[in-house]
Amino acid sequence: MNDGMTRRDFLSTIGCSSALLTLHGCGSLERNLTPARPNVVVIFTDDQRADCLGIYPKPLLGIKTPHLDRLAREGAWFENMFITTSLCSPSRASFLSGLYAHTHGVMNNFTDYPTNLASYPRRLQEQGYNTAYIGKWHMGEQDDQKRPGFDYWITHKGQGKYYDTTFNINGTRRVVKGYYTNVVTDMAVDWLKNKRQSSKPFLMILGQKAPHGPFMPEEKYRHIYDHLKIPYPESGFHLETKPQWITERLDTWHGIYGPLYEFRKDFPDRSPEGVDRFEDFVRSYTGTINSVDDSVGAVYKALQETGQLDNTIFVFTSDNGFLLGEHGMIDKRTMHEESIRVPLVVRYPKAIRPNTRIAEQVLSIDLAPSILELCDAPPLEKIHGKSWVQLLEGKSAGWRTAWLYEYNYEKQFPYTPNVRGVRTNQWKYVHYPHGDDGPDRHMAELYNLKEDPQERNNLINDPKYGDVITKLKAELQRLLRETGALPDQMPLDEGVKTELPEQSIR
Repeated sequence: MNDGMTRRDFLSTIGCSSALLTLHGCGSLERNLTPARPNVVVIFTDDQRADCLGIYPKPLLGIKTPHLDRLAREGAWFENMFITTSLCSPSRASFLSGLYAHTHGVMNNFTDYPTNLASYPRRLQEQGYNTAYIGKWHMGEQDDQKRPGFDYWITHKGQGKYYDTTFNINGTRRVVKGYYTNVVTDMAVDWLKNKRQSSKPFLMILGQKAPHGPFMPEEKYRHIYDHLKIPYPESGFHLETKPQWITERLDTWHGIYGPLYEFRKDFPDRSPEGVDRFEDFVRSYTGTINSVDDSVGAVYKALQETGQLDNTIFVFTSDNGFLLGEHGMIDKRTMHEESIRVPLVVRYPKAIRPNTRIAEQVLSIDLAPSILELCDAPPLEKIHGKSWVQLLEGKSAGWRTAWLYEYNYEKQFPYTPNVRGVRTNQWKYVHYPHGDDGPDRHMAELYNLKEDPQERNNLINDPKYGDVITKLKAELQRLLRETGALPDQMPLDEGVKTELPEQSIR
């Protein structure tokens, strides 16, 4: 038996082509009706920072993303979108469930989504939606069975490969040759076209591999940034006020000194070879996203051609950000802005005016309740997220001004400690629970984000910010209690006042 198959071969195995649907039909099909309820398409990337959008004020390497920019022009761009845990699997589970990781239980990249846990795909499936997941699932390491909530299922084990990934296609494994981004896009487009004559609304989630490392751009984008000189980020040299664990991380797999990408032996490595390695690292990361933008354009076109575009809630986002040398680090997990801030663009002309800009802080846990409200589906019960539909309507009263960030220590990757933090519109306070191996190693961090957006200067030991610190500690305790995160297991200072006016911590 031939282990491999081309994309053309693959498409012939999963259903009729659009031409066959038109000329001959594909079994018993319903009439081509536009459903009253909206369809939903969600595209996820892996490790994409917020500044990898062409509409961003200073996009990384000046990246151009015309298809994503069009979604934003025709819909809404959420300028301050954050994830609540900067790690792939916990974050993806939060998107699905509307819950923090300490509640949904997917604490690391080796844990699958609980089969008994509610999610917005399950809720939409219960409401009569056709549901599909295509691409990188990335919760647990296996791909042996369809996850609850999905009628149609294509994924693979673990990370997948940029070229020639082995996919589980509704229970049958096949090597599908080609570049990952293009392969899953073709799968998604074909599925959408096969749904054109159904009266049922649909949900399709498309999980991209890009820009997860090791970065491998498609050949046509391999050299488009070669003309750019890319300096080392300035925040990589401002570590004097940081806790000791950050400087210790420099020589690990998640640090700029470490072996993962072999930048240097002395940082910053000013040798031509060292500079080339760092520049290629950043260029390759960014180049993979250009292919993702092409994918967004292909899905947009498919929805347009099938007459479903304006009746579809089209969402683009990512599971977490990524550090490209900032603060001396690569990878994610930390609470730094590059790690927690991700893109969110949503198009749905029936509810979103063109060129809408949302400045309020929205979170990964908000996607599930928002989609369900837009679909007029019953909400998930006892979740942490809030629907941002009110923000689309211009109603910001009562919206959050502070939120909880959490990361849970992984013994497989011991380079980052437990993290519990609170971010407001101006301040960020980062606490490291169980830091009992010395005050300097897990010293807390405080940043004034309005005056120091790159988080260079940790103010935690500056006495003039004592009142701010006290209020933020109290707010952190309140958020831990409110979300059921057992603050007694994450001890803060004793005797901290927990009641404070909300406006004082904006």
